This record gives sequence, C-alpha cells and structure tokens, in this order.
Amino acid sequence: MPKITRDQVRVPADVMPESRDEYIENFMKATRGTGRLMLFACDQKIEHLNKDFYGEGIDIADAEPQHLFEIGRQGVCGVLAGQRGLIAQYAADYPEINYLVKMNSKTNIVGGSQDDPYSPQLYDLDAVLAMREAGVNIVGIGYTIYLGSEYESTMMAEAGELIAQAHANGLLVVLWIYPRGKAVKAEKDPALIAGAAGVALCLGADFVKVNPPKPEDGSSPAEALKVATMASGRTGLVCAGGSTVDAETFLTQLYDQIHTGGAVGNATGRNIHQRSLDEAVRLTKAISAITLADYSVEDALDVFNGDEDFKL
Repeated sequence: MPKITRDQVRVPADVMPESRDEYIENFMKATRGTGRLMLFACDQKIEHLNKDFYGEGIDIADAEPQHLFEIGRQGVCGVLAGQRGLIAQYAADYPEINYLVKMNSKTNIVGGSQDDPYSPQLYDLDAVLAMREAGVNIVGIGYTIYLGSEYESTMMAEAGELIAQAHANGLLVVLWIYPRGKAVKAEKDPALIAGAAGVALCLGADFVKVNPPKPEDGSSPAEALKVATMASGRTGLVCAGGSTVDAETFLTQLYDQIHTGGAVGNATGRNIHQRSLDEAVRLTKAISAITLADYSVEDALDVFNGDEDFKL
C-alpha cells in the first residue's frame, strides 16, 4: 500500500509560508495519505443536467442529490467534487467528507455546432474561503478548461488566477482539461491529451483530469497515456471515468491507467453514482483498493462483490 508522510508532500512555491501546514494537511486528506487521488465527481447536475441522474439504466436512488453525499459518507473517497451551492446545501449533514469546490460550469444545451465551449467562473474564491471559515471541510477547488476553444484564453486566465489564490490559502487545485471546439478534430488524440497535461503543469495545478487517449497507432490507451503523465511532470494526472460500464471493465481500465499509464489516481462520477447506494459504496471501495492500496483487479472485484471489505 503506497503511503507518504507529511514531510514527503511536495509543496509548490506559491503556497505562502503561513499556509504551508494547511496545504500539507489538505493534500494528505485528499489523497488519504497515499499521494494518489480518488476523486468522486459530482458536478454533472449542471454539466449534463438531469439525464445523468434519472432514466433508463440509472438506479432511482440517483434522482435524489442526497444520494451523492451518502455515497461520499459510506464509501471510500478522497474528495467529493461539486459546485459551491450543492456542497453548501448538504455539507452540514456530511461534515466528514473532504470537499473540492468546482469553480466553473456550463450546461450542454448549447452544442458545439452553435458555439465553441466556454465555462464561466461562477463565484470568486472569497465565497469558498468563507464557507471554509464557517467550518465546511473544503480541501481544494476545481476548474474546467476547454483547450482549443476560442475562449480558452479566458478560461486559462481565470484558472491561473484561481490557482495562485488557492495555493496562497493552502488549498489544492484540480483542473479538468478537455480539448474541445471547432478547431479540435479529435478530442482524445494522444498528443492533445499530453498537451493538456502540460498546460495544467504550467498553470500550476496539483492534479489534472483528462479523458483517456484513443491512439490510432496500435498502442493501448494506457500506453498512450504514459506520454501524458510524463508531460504533466509534478502535476498528478488522473483520467475521467466516462459513462457507466460493468465493474470489471472499469477496474481493469483503472488498473492499467495507473500501472501502465502512470496515472496517480482516478476521477469517477457516473460509474459510481448511477448505481444503487449499496453497489455504489462497494464500487468506491473497489476503486480505492486499486487507487490507494495497489490491489489487483481480481482482489478489487472481490471487494466490489462483497467477498472482502476494504478500509484504509
């Protein structure tokens, strides 16, 4: 099981001396003392509206937003990521969860054929810091950049300023970076994914969430991902989970992303929350068994199937 000590946390130089201990504490919380990130992504209620939470193939429990927080409390996660308002409505009842506040969002109503994507910042960092001051267990913030959009410069500028402010206040930052827009011909091109990882590093993010690449040269997605993890340098790279697939397929992909591709964790939403509470909790434990404890796929499946429990 990978473990790190507080002394092993690499603190960026833009973290102010008075915030250094808080940054280290937040890093240890978010990574459960492993240096790896298990991010439970709960930001889709704006991004995808209600279609990710109600409909064919989705457990009815997911129609109620509290389902997300019950999974966060009963399962094994590093951080639960969602918009400020979502977290504000439920955090008092779920104080033990580590929260990451998503600072920007957009819906999917305006299609790419109408306009290039732009995800505007929804609130400033002071609103997040006020929540933290009020006692909400906020360990970091997140921001999405659509690389290749005609609005990328605005999103990069907003993200860069937020990262500087967040680090100065001891918070972690995770960037979601997706190549998308009329100028982008292949959103999952391995070179573009590696480019996105490098942009995250240059902006100063602690972690970057990207889509798994789709190579066309005969290599596997995990092999292609290795180039991106090299490009990300000291910014830890994790992959988006995508739409729901069976547990064995998902866990196998995750294992390969970490052990072949060099990823330092995962960022999973629909694959978790579209299931019943019991199944979702078991899947968070199976995912965390691979991400945080280096379990094999077979052993993680035992956790998912309820034949073995997993606790950190």
